[in-house]
Amino acid sequence: MEAKVTDNKVLVKGPLGELTRDFSHARVLIRLEDGRLIVEAAWPNKKRAATVGTIRSHIQNMMTGVVKGFTVKLKIVFAHFPMAVKILDDRVVIENFTGERRPRMARIHGDVKIQVDGDDIILQGIDLEEVTQTAANIQRATYIKKKDPRVFLDGIYVFEKNEGT
Repeated sequence: MEAKVTDNKVLVKGPLGELTRDFSHARVLIRLEDGRLIVEAAWPNKKRAATVGTIRSHIQNMMTGVVKGFTVKLKIVFAHFPMAVKILDDRVVIENFTGERRPRMARIHGDVKIQVDGDDIILQGIDLEEVTQTAANIQRATYIKKKDPRVFLDGIYVFEKNEGT
């Protein structure tokens, strides 16, 4: 794995690809020293110390992503009306959800690979935020309004999150 820092922009390369992120908006200093990335803030107050920890976590997720990748699995659940899930360009199309005529759509973020396997949907990618946001979009697309959620359990739900593809 290789990392570069220029003007608080971090580039991480690994066997699965490369990720770039701009942290120039934050009032912290990111530098590479002896093969280690160091995130620090001069005279930190509570808010800046929290920002340092957050940026450190983002960089750690970038490093994990380019080495192992991330996988999220979702389960298609229905009681009466069988759902059909299709991938069209940058959208996931959910047809026949609770018998509705109009299909529901969910946006796919970035370079997330999606595979529909029976009643499972498998999302894989190197950017954790893109993978989890896509999973949230799919789950949110099957939200049922104006009905008791304890009774109407139809939907698509996240059931497993893993590092490694």
